[in-house]
Amino acid sequence: MKATEANLLQFMQKAPQFVIPIFQRPYSWKGAECDQLWSDLLRAGRDDGVPTHFVGSIVYIEETLSQVTRQSPLLVIDGQQRLTTVTLLLEAVARKIGAQEPVRGFSAEKIRTYFLTNPLEQGEDAYKLLLSEADRSTLLSIVAEGPAPERPSERIRENFAHFESKLAEAGDDLIALCEGLAKLTVVDVSLKRGEDNPQLIFESMNSTGRELSQADLIRNFVLMDLEPERQDLVYEKHWRPMEVAFGQEAYSRYFDAFMRHYLTLKTGEIPNIRDVYDAFKAYRRGDRERTIEDFVAEVGAYADHYCRMALRREEDPQLRSAFEDLAELKVEVAYPFLLELYDDYARGRLAKADLLAAVRLIESYVFRRSVCSIPTNSLNKTFASAGRSLRKERYLQSIEATFQGLASYKRFPTDAEFVRDLQQRDLYNFRSRSYWLRKLENHDRKEPVPAGEYTIEHIMPQNPAPSEEWRESLGPEWKRIQEERLHTLGNLTLTGYNSEYSDRPFAAKRDMQGGFGESPLRLNEGLGQLGDWTEQAMIARGERLAELAREVWAAPELSPEILAEYRPSAPERATYSIDDHPNLAADKPMRPLFDAFREEILSLDPGIAEEFLKLYVAYKAETNFVDIVPQVSRLRVALNMDYPEIYDPRGICIDVTDLGRWGNGNVEVHLATAEDIPYLMSLVRQSFEKQMGGEEAVLA
Repeated sequence: MKATEANLLQFMQKAPQFVIPIFQRPYSWKGAECDQLWSDLLRAGRDDGVPTHFVGSIVYIEETLSQVTRQSPLLVIDGQQRLTTVTLLLEAVARKIGAQEPVRGFSAEKIRTYFLTNPLEQGEDAYKLLLSEADRSTLLSIVAEGPAPERPSERIRENFAHFESKLAEAGDDLIALCEGLAKLTVVDVSLKRGEDNPQLIFESMNSTGRELSQADLIRNFVLMDLEPERQDLVYEKHWRPMEVAFGQEAYSRYFDAFMRHYLTLKTGEIPNIRDVYDAFKAYRRGDRERTIEDFVAEVGAYADHYCRMALRREEDPQLRSAFEDLAELKVEVAYPFLLELYDDYARGRLAKADLLAAVRLIESYVFRRSVCSIPTNSLNKTFASAGRSLRKERYLQSIEATFQGLASYKRFPTDAEFVRDLQQRDLYNFRSRSYWLRKLENHDRKEPVPAGEYTIEHIMPQNPAPSEEWRESLGPEWKRIQEERLHTLGNLTLTGYNSEYSDRPFAAKRDMQGGFGESPLRLNEGLGQLGDWTEQAMIARGERLAELAREVWAAPELSPEILAEYRPSAPERATYSIDDHPNLAADKPMRPLFDAFREEILSLDPGIAEEFLKLYVAYKAETNFVDIVPQVSRLRVALNMDYPEIYDPRGICIDVTDLGRWGNGNVEVHLATAEDIPYLMSLVRQSFEKQMGGEEAVLA
C-alpha cells in the first residue's frame, strides 16, 4: 500500500477513470453533508492563509494491470462519497459560469475536459467517474446534460439540484468556491494487487464520509473477493434485485433489520443490530458447502419475503391486509418466525389459508398482550424459538399449539383476562387506538369503512367542567365516573361530526343531523335508542364491544388432548427436595435467610420454576437465571450472566469465568444477612431481565 498527499482536482485530472465497484453501497450523502462541504470550501477559498483543505482519503486499486497503450481504471475502495459530491458540484459550477473563467482553470470547458470527462473516448470510457448500478445512469445523464433515466437515483438528483440552487444565489461567493475547490487535498492510497487486502481496508475505513452501514459491509464481504466476472453475475442476478425490491430509501433503512431477522431465523441467536455484519460473516464462514451464488440467492429470496410482509409489497389482497394490520402494531421481532412461514408458503408447504390464519393469530397474541400490559421484553426470544416446535405435517395446528402452550410471561392472554382488561384500559391514550377502532368497526364487513377518515369521539366529553345537563345525566358521582370511564372502551367511538358534537348533551348528539341516531357505523349501533348516557350504559356498551373484540382477536382453542400431543416429555431424572440439603434444615441458621430470599425471587414472575437439585437450588424462566448453593454460614449465589454485564455499585460480585463452580453463569455473590437481600435482588433482576430479552421488543 502506498499513500501520498495529493491535490484532489489534479488527481482527478491525471486519473484515467474512477470506477465504483458493484459491491460498494449506493451514493448516500444528504443535504447536510453537501452543506458542510460548501461551507468548508467557502472558508478555505476566502482565507489566503489556508493553502489546502483536507477532505479524507481516496483508496483504490487498479482494475487490471496497466498496459503501454492504456492505463487501467481505478477501482475505488473508499472515497466514493467525496468523489461523487465534488463531481456534482463541478458540473453545477460549469453550468453556472459557462464560458467565463472567474478563477484560472475554472471555465465550463476546462472543468468538463479536466475533471469530468475523457473527451477523446467513447461510451462510458468518456466519463471520469462511473458509479455503481443504482447511481451510474443518473450521474452520467447529468454530466452529459441529457434526459434523466427511467429509474433515477433520487439522492444524486437531489444533491445536484441542491448545488444548483445554492449557486443561483452565490453571487461573489462563486470565486471563493472555486478557490476552495482548487485547495481540496486528499490522501492518495494506492493498493497493490495481490498483496493488499481490500476487504480489511474497507472495513477499517471511517473518515469524513458517512459511517458504513451493516448492509454496506455485508455487500462488500459477499462480492469483493470474487473475480470481476463473478462479481457482475452475483450482483446482477441476486444482489441488485434485492436493492430494487427494497427501493433506494427503504434499502438503507430496512436492510440491516431484515438481515438481523434472517440471521435470527437461521442461527437461533438474536444479533445486536450493530453486530449484524459480524454475525453474517460467522454464519457464512460456517456454511462453505454452498457456493456464494446459492447463498446469496437464498438471502435474496428471504429479502423478497420480508419486502412483501414488512414493506407492503404483497400482491395477494388478503395477505397484504393481514401484514398491514400486523405492521401497525410495530412488532418487528415477529419477522424471524414470519420469514419461515412465508418461505414455506412460497415453496408450497403452507397453504395460503393457513398462513393467513397464522398471521392473524400472531396479531391477536401481540394485541392481547399489549391490552393486558404484559411486558414485551420476552417477545424477541418467543418468536426466535417458535419455529423449533413446528410440526409441518400439521402446520397450523402446531402453530396454535405453540401459542396456546405458552406460559406465564409468554402466555397468550385468556378470553376472560382480555375481555376484563379491555374494558378497564385507557384506550384513548393507547398507542394503537386507530388500529383497534378500525378493526372493531370493520370486523366481518365485506365493504370496509375507511376509518381513517373519521375521528375518535368521547361520548361523555373530556371537559373537566361538563355542562349542567351532563352532570345531571351522570348523577351525583359524575366526577368519579368521568375519571374512571372517560377513556375506556364503553365511552369511545368514531364519528365524522366531532366538531359539531363538541360537549353537547347526549340527547343533542343523538338527535342532531348526522348524530348517533343516523350513524352508519357499527360502533354506534344502539346509541340512537338510548334515552341517556349513564355509567351503566357505558359498562353495557363496553361489555358488548369486549365480547366482539374476543372474536376479532381470537385465541387458539385446541383441546387438552391435542395440546398433550405437543407437550414435550420431561426427561427422567432423580428428584430432590429441600430435605436433601442439610444446610437448609429447619433448625439451621441459613433456612430463614433462604426462605426470605426464595420468596423474593419467586415473586419476580409467576412463571418462575424452582427446582431442587443435588447440590444447589435452581430458579428458571427460559433456563436457570439464578442458582443458590446452600453453605453453612452463607448462601452462594450464581447469576447466569457474563461478569462484564453485571451492574454492581458495591463491587461485591466475583468473576468466576472459567472457574469450576456449581451453578450457571460467570458471576458469583454471597448472601449472609437478610439486610443484603434487597441489594442481591437488584443483581438477580438483572439476570432475569437479561434472559427475558433485556429490552422492549416492540420497535417503532
